[in-house]
Amino acid sequence: MSVRRCIPWPDPRLRRAVAPVDAITDEIRGIWTDMIDTMEAMPGVGLAAPQIGVMLQLAVVDASETRGQVLRMANPEILHASVTLRAHDEASPNLPGVWARIERPRAVTVRFLNADGMWEERDLVGLWATSVQHQIDHLQGRMYFDHLSKVKRDMLLRRARKAS
Repeated sequence: MSVRRCIPWPDPRLRRAVAPVDAITDEIRGIWTDMIDTMEAMPGVGLAAPQIGVMLQLAVVDASETRGQVLRMANPEILHASVTLRAHDEASPNLPGVWARIERPRAVTVRFLNADGMWEERDLVGLWATSVQHQIDHLQGRMYFDHLSKVKRDMLLRRARKAS
């Protein structure tokens, strides 16, 4: 379909929790297709709808080595998270030029409406788990740098202003 523009930080839409999806329609499938095109163009391993200004609980993730194994999710929620943490460098196309090392649970069980409109549960590990958690944060109005201390967050935002 098309690559959409990622809205720039500090757009207030990036700080708002978004509305749940009532049903999987052709319109929702079209948004997912645009999100996949946008994610691939970045390139990235995930994208949440508010990042492109769509205020719905939609996310896509593809952390596969070969690509083409996209997980399309509506209304995703984490049911279980491992106690073991995994550190990974995270970034966002909404705040280009900066990244931070974030620790998140290494594995999660996520529940979501899939492309067929059915509830599905998936156990995800590693980069898949990290990306799903990152996207769910976006759907709740949080950015990856919210996981940093105030000092580190302020430093990252200063670096981002200089980079732009």
